[in-house]
Amino acid sequence: MSEQQLIYRIALSLIPGIGDINARKLVSYIGSVEGVFTEPYRSLIKIPGIGTTLARQIYERSYLKIAEKEAEYVKKNCIKTYFYLDKDYPYRLKQCEDSPIIFYFKGNCDLDAARILSVVGTRNPTGRGKEICEKIITGLALDNPGLVIVSGLAYGIDITAHKSALANNLPTLGVLGHGFKTTYPYVHKPVAEAMLKNGGLLTDFHSDEKPERNNFIKRNRIIAGISDATLIVESAVTGGALITTDLANSYNRDVFAVPGRIDDTWSAGCNNLIKRNKAALVESHLDIEYFLNWQPQKNNPPVQRVLFAELTDDEKKIYELLNKEEEMNFDQICRETGFSVNKLSTILLQMEFNRLIKSCPGNIFKILS
Repeated sequence: MSEQQLIYRIALSLIPGIGDINARKLVSYIGSVEGVFTEPYRSLIKIPGIGTTLARQIYERSYLKIAEKEAEYVKKNCIKTYFYLDKDYPYRLKQCEDSPIIFYFKGNCDLDAARILSVVGTRNPTGRGKEICEKIITGLALDNPGLVIVSGLAYGIDITAHKSALANNLPTLGVLGHGFKTTYPYVHKPVAEAMLKNGGLLTDFHSDEKPERNNFIKRNRIIAGISDATLIVESAVTGGALITTDLANSYNRDVFAVPGRIDDTWSAGCNNLIKRNKAALVESHLDIEYFLNWQPQKNNPPVQRVLFAELTDDEKKIYELLNKEEEMNFDQICRETGFSVNKLSTILLQMEFNRLIKSCPGNIFKILS
């Protein structure tokens, strides 16, 4: 693919007011991506569904300069692009009418892996919700060593799913609601960097795009569409996780929900999905494997906890502190150790991966018993 072809592909996604569905129709009607940018205005206005306003947006072509800049950024940072007409465009996404015409990917994850599961939920999970999420992913990892876990790198269940996947040597994919020049939330940057080594990050927003609210709603279609099924762990009666499950249902993908008590606010959304037959009730990873007919594959070797003697001096300092105090929040650990926020975040994440500590609601950490 030439640089000019890449510029045209990116530019197609930047035309104001077009969207993914109309962009496909536009290319289909004209016959090529390049043709969109050489078609005369009088011909554009005759295309069904375009009209004078969109035709003017297309013909002005001011967005080509942005596309040129983006193409340069993509090449410089070794970012891979997937265009909807490419043979290697993920086949699950290709089945979705509104999937992105182009998206950007960094990492080493197989986007067409045999088994892919999306995990979503509230940004304010209970301890029970996080524990269930971790147990389900740990169980799935034992039977499905090649499984890819997908989520949105957000607070709560999202980051719990990513961390659990990494801790169990599963590749995990984060779908972003912004461009690659931003990490949001920034506190998850160490996890995002770890995901690039075992999984990856994906976005259909150009590099300068900021984390706006509507972007996160839009990216949910990728979370729902790129996987075989979506698991929701804790959700109130409204929220982004429920938007993702609605999209999964519209794509005829399986949806699973963890039930909760009838008076539990953070389980009301899950219970409602089950009640309306929009999600199958799951109590463990075995239910997911049963519904998807996933036969157990060769198991991973058991994950061994790191011996105390193998810890770094910084890790020992934190471990001894938590062993003495039983539990501490992030700010307390930061204050007691004197570590910077970035350094402490990285160390705590590695200790979680090594199954030495666990994070609890309220940014509290304790030794994993």
